[in-house]
Amino acid sequence: MDYNQTLNLPKTDFPMRAALPQREPEFLKAWEENDQYRQLMQHNEGKPLFVLHDGPPYANGDIHIGHAMNKTLKDFIVRYKNMTGFQSPYVPGWDTHGLPTELKARKQAGIGAGSDISDLELRKICRETALSYVDIQRESFKRLGVIGEWDHPYITLTKDFEEEQIKVFATMASQGHIYKGLKPVYWCPDCKTALAEAEIEYGEDPCHSIYVKFNVTDDMGKLTALGADLSKTYFVIWTTTTWTLPANVAICVGPNFEYSLVKSGDEFYVMATDLVDAAMADRGTTDYETVGVIQGSELEYMKTQHPFIDRTSLVIVGDHVTLESGTGCVHTAPGHGVDDFIVCQKYPEIPTVVPVDAEGRLTEEAGQFAGLTTDEANKPIAEHLEKIGALFALKKIVHQYPHCWRCHKPIIFRATSQWFCSVDDFKEAAVAATEDVQWYPAWGKDRMQSMIQERADWCISRQRKWGVPIPVFYCKDCGKEIVDKDLMLRVSKIFGQEGSDAWFAHEAEYFLPEDYKCPHCGAQKGFEKESDIMDVWFDSGSSHAAVLKQRPYLKWPADVYLEGADQYRGWFQSSLLTSVAAGQPAPFKQIITHGWTVDGEGKKMSKSLGNGIDPADIINQYGADILRLWVASSDYHADVRISKEILKQLSDNYRKIRNTARYCLGNLYDFDPDKDMVPNDQLEELDKYALMKLDQVLATARGGYEVYEYHTAAHALHNFCVVDMSNFYFDVLKDRLYTSAPNSATRRAAQTVLYKVLDALTLVLTPILAFTCDEIWKAMPHAAGRDPRSPLFNDIPQPEYIAADADFMAKWDRIHRIREDVQKALELARKDKTIGKSLEAKVTLCAAGELHDFLQSVESQLPEIFITSAVALSDGEGDFTGEVEGLSVSVSKADGEKCERCWKYDETVGQNAEHPTLCAHCAAALAEMNK
Repeated sequence: MDYNQTLNLPKTDFPMRAALPQREPEFLKAWEENDQYRQLMQHNEGKPLFVLHDGPPYANGDIHIGHAMNKTLKDFIVRYKNMTGFQSPYVPGWDTHGLPTELKARKQAGIGAGSDISDLELRKICRETALSYVDIQRESFKRLGVIGEWDHPYITLTKDFEEEQIKVFATMASQGHIYKGLKPVYWCPDCKTALAEAEIEYGEDPCHSIYVKFNVTDDMGKLTALGADLSKTYFVIWTTTTWTLPANVAICVGPNFEYSLVKSGDEFYVMATDLVDAAMADRGTTDYETVGVIQGSELEYMKTQHPFIDRTSLVIVGDHVTLESGTGCVHTAPGHGVDDFIVCQKYPEIPTVVPVDAEGRLTEEAGQFAGLTTDEANKPIAEHLEKIGALFALKKIVHQYPHCWRCHKPIIFRATSQWFCSVDDFKEAAVAATEDVQWYPAWGKDRMQSMIQERADWCISRQRKWGVPIPVFYCKDCGKEIVDKDLMLRVSKIFGQEGSDAWFAHEAEYFLPEDYKCPHCGAQKGFEKESDIMDVWFDSGSSHAAVLKQRPYLKWPADVYLEGADQYRGWFQSSLLTSVAAGQPAPFKQIITHGWTVDGEGKKMSKSLGNGIDPADIINQYGADILRLWVASSDYHADVRISKEILKQLSDNYRKIRNTARYCLGNLYDFDPDKDMVPNDQLEELDKYALMKLDQVLATARGGYEVYEYHTAAHALHNFCVVDMSNFYFDVLKDRLYTSAPNSATRRAAQTVLYKVLDALTLVLTPILAFTCDEIWKAMPHAAGRDPRSPLFNDIPQPEYIAADADFMAKWDRIHRIREDVQKALELARKDKTIGKSLEAKVTLCAAGELHDFLQSVESQLPEIFITSAVALSDGEGDFTGEVEGLSVSVSKADGEKCERCWKYDETVGQNAEHPTLCAHCAAALAEMNK
């Protein structure tokens, strides 16, 4: 008789090799054909809403690994919430206006800055470019396994979105938060537009710091009283932007600092006492003396002569002056610096001079340097200063300097007439609103509050054509701007019908009521439209109003916003400001941030370094589930590393999880959960232990999911699969599963636990391993209470499979540790050729006292646990000592003959006449099978 035919060996069609790159598209196709997202929303109809509001990526290129991480994290939340008692819709969004998209569109269409193209033609090209990238990115995000309303996303260029955005602007304007003014703003000469704070990145730039002498023309008698010769007395200023010297109109000193009058040679210099030595060292001078000191406030209203322009530079005071570097005498050019501009507002006699045009070239106001770019002007100005004797010192340094986030070229500060949102009006309310938000990580609140408190007014105008226009009109007669809420709402309605292209297609009168009169001068005709568009951050910052408030199946405020840490000054902040400015609380209840993706060595990814990893390459080689597992395994609040080595390790982790599922499936081929399930009180001790371990990992995983700590869940689930299941429970279980009678209580008990483990593991892993869990779900048997269509349509189980028993767990944890020592002893015996397979062994456990008593109490279970043929106890000394204190182990050949069916060595082999080559256990199993 072939006894192999009587064994219950595993049977499953579930493949060992996942072949994810090939199989995942099949699942995606099925999800779309079955309209799975709509079905999920219908399935969860009536449950409490949980809304994650999507921060819109720019539609101007393929997705990168940072996008992949971001969207996958969001999908974890949406899937988990839909499987834990909520209806969690997900509406993806795209940011489509602004410079990033325009530059990409111009490049693709071959349109240079000087091309003769109408505004509407340019906008048509931009729209087509943006929508083409929306389609490309949409397919990429879907390929990641992200579920959502992909057929009805929100896009900032749609008519309905633009209509609501204008309403947000109108509300802010009507409350007096919007104004037009001349202020220095970040200006990119290359892109020829103003930039917001969020569009700036800082880089290390080498430059020459320059010390310049300004001759004193009026000291109000104070410096001469200290012994100065006024014709040879100078305030010494210091700057790192030599090109701004033509714009100098003042010198600012700290009112509370002490200043020294320093004599060197026959010249006298005024500078902060604390900085004299450093300044003289930069000049290379050691021969100098202090002839007197004076308080900074005493210097106010002294006058100096600009070194190369016929202009007086007034000495003023300001609290922004520091003693960190320079001379304590700050070169002040209100046309090119925010602090300079603010301090000069206190001195009406000081003009704002802006001798730089939109292209970054010096104008006629710069005198002999007109026509040079700001970069080109630095050297000639320094050389001229040296020639006329006004150069005090020159020093090469490296400093942090702002760059444009799109062209990456240095930007300048330039005072221009711009539209602003007065953040000061509601700054306190915005800070207060952050107190009602949960922040993950917690330091996010402090970061956001300090950014709001320190920020200047928000420059919301841009000098481009691809964007939402600022809905303001001008009267040609009096030249004043018309900021009118009712007019803005008329514009909003028209945009809702025609889109914002209407602004560029029609004259101003098209938007105005008949017989409209200028509210300032009463003129009845002659109106012009504002030519500037809104900052793109105003677009995305309005999404809470344009999406959450407009779609009835969503809600306001959102439960959560999740984006990269750069969005504290970007989308998080613009959304908060547009909401609070309208008198509302924050538009989000929770903020979650993630770090950057970096390479395996922690370096920032870049094209120049060649260390970038394309998510499409990962998916094509490993599959999306491996990428999802990478995201889940990472502590994403910090920077997240990714490399081929990391992905290879994660592939190994994935295989162990997959093999856990395959083991369960292989042993459930004849198990019907509704007929064969065994109640807990009839389970064997080892089975109960496995269920308690299952409850533990469910509690850990659910706890991790609840606070968005996915690496906690992922690591716990992986360890459960490897340590608790594969290395222990499954290993021990094989004999019971394979050799017991198919319908025996002991085998059905084991199958019951395998079913519960597989069912729970599949459901709790579904938010992470979207494709694999769907594959497992379709391959496994289901109890009547389960929805077989998809794991998504079922709740993740609570950790309530069995009553917890701390003493019982401690007992079995102890057995587990003893087993690990025994396995090491068996491995040594194998190497020594004492035994071959572990079933050839008899293990002798040597212990005394309480440990001996404990071993005696579980002795009958130990052969099964150790997968040996026999276990004996002794109070002597064994050959091997491991980790368990007081235990030593000896290994010898087992007594008896080898059973042909189960391969155990047993003295009962030969006692059954019908089956003389079998042990008593196997003979009994056959007898039960033949009943």
